[in-house]
Amino acid sequence: MASADYDVVIIGGGIVGLSTAMRLTQLCPGRGIAVVDKEKELATHQSGHNSGVIHSGIYYRPGSRKAEFCVTGGKLLTRFCDENGISYDRCGKIILATREEELPRLEELHRRGNENGVEGLEMLGPGELREIEPNAEGVRALHSPNTGIIDFIQVARTYGDKFRQAGGDTITDTRVQGIDRVGDSLRLRTNHSPINTRHIINCAGLHADRVARMMGVSPGVKIVPFRGEYYVLRPESRHKIKGLIYPVPDPAMPFLGVHFTRTIHGIVEAGPNAVLATSREGYTKTKFSLGDTLDTFTYGGFWKMSRRFWKVGIGETHRSYMKSVFVKDLQRLMPSIESRDVEPGGSGVRAQAVDSTGRLLDDFHIEEGGGAVHVLNAPSPGATASLAIGNHVAGLAAKSFGYVN
Repeated sequence: MASADYDVVIIGGGIVGLSTAMRLTQLCPGRGIAVVDKEKELATHQSGHNSGVIHSGIYYRPGSRKAEFCVTGGKLLTRFCDENGISYDRCGKIILATREEELPRLEELHRRGNENGVEGLEMLGPGELREIEPNAEGVRALHSPNTGIIDFIQVARTYGDKFRQAGGDTITDTRVQGIDRVGDSLRLRTNHSPINTRHIINCAGLHADRVARMMGVSPGVKIVPFRGEYYVLRPESRHKIKGLIYPVPDPAMPFLGVHFTRTIHGIVEAGPNAVLATSREGYTKTKFSLGDTLDTFTYGGFWKMSRRFWKVGIGETHRSYMKSVFVKDLQRLMPSIESRDVEPGGSGVRAQAVDSTGRLLDDFHIEEGGGAVHVLNAPSPGATASLAIGNHVAGLAAKSFGYVN
C-alpha cells in the first residue's frame, strides 16, 4: 500500500468509528478522511459481539452522556434503519424484581427512565407480567415496550457504505504500531506503508488507551477486558421467551446480570456473565496474551478495583465454569428453565475503562487535544447511541481541527 495523506484518520472501524466517519464527511465535505482498522472486515470486535439490543435509556444517571446519547441515539438509529431498509424489532423488555428487597431499585429505574425521557414505561404486577412473558415469575416488573433488537454488524457496515459513498476511505488489515509527529502532521506506522494525516480520531475500543499513549497522551484510564459468556436456548425451548427479560441490576456494578435476549435472527441468548479476560480479544477461556495480561496485572488501578470486587469476581468465575450455577441464576427469572434447555453460545469482550483509583468509569469518556479526539470509554449502550456519539465526536473534531467555526 502506498503512503497516503489525509486530513483526518479515524483509528478503529467499529460502529462508533464508522458513525463518526460518516458524520464527519457531512460536516467537512471535501476533506480527505480515512478509517483504519487492523482486521480484514469492519465491526468485528465489540460491534460484532454484542447482544444486539436497542436500549431505551432506563439505567443511566439522568444528565449523563449515556442517558442523553442513548435516548437520542435510539431515535436516530431507528430512523436511519427505516431510511436504509435495516430490519429491527421493538420486541419489548421487562426488568424483573424477583424479591421484595429489589422493589426500591426497580422504582428507582422507573424514575430514572421517566426523567431520561424513555417512552411507554409501565410497572406490572404478576398477572400483567404473565400476559407479556408467561414463563417469567416475579413480584413486580418494569415494562419497556420500545426496547428493540437489531443486527449491529449490518448497521455498522451500512455506516461504512455511506462513508465510502461520500468519498471516505476504509483501510483494513492495517495495524497501527506507532504514531510519530512529523512537523505539522502525524505519521502512523503500520504493518504496511506509513499513513500521514493532519489529525486523528481515536475510536480503537479495546485498544483506545494504547492509541492515546502512542500520541504521548496520558488518558488517566486503562482498558481492563471482561469477557461476557452466553448460553443459548435450544430451538425447542425458544418459545419460552417472547422478548427480553432482565434482572434488577446491582447498582454497584456496571454489568446488568445474566438475562434472556431474543435476537433479530431468532436465537435466544442467556447471559452474559462478566469474567476477567486474559486477552483484550479473549473470546474464549483459552485465549491468552502475555502482553495484555501483564498490562492488566501491573496496573495499580486494577488491584484497587479487585480489592473492592473480589467476591463478585470469584462468583463470576465460578459461574463461568459451572453450568449448574449459571442455570440457577437464570431460574431466578424463569424457574421452568432447566439445564437441558440451554447449550453453550458465543461471547464478547467489554472494554472497561478503569482509572488509577480503581473506579470503573460508568459514563462515556471522550477527550480532545494535541490534534486528536480520543473516545476512551464507550461501552453499552454505545451501539444504540452510535449515531449520537458519532455526531458529538465529529462535531468536536471539526471545531477542534479548525474545519468549522
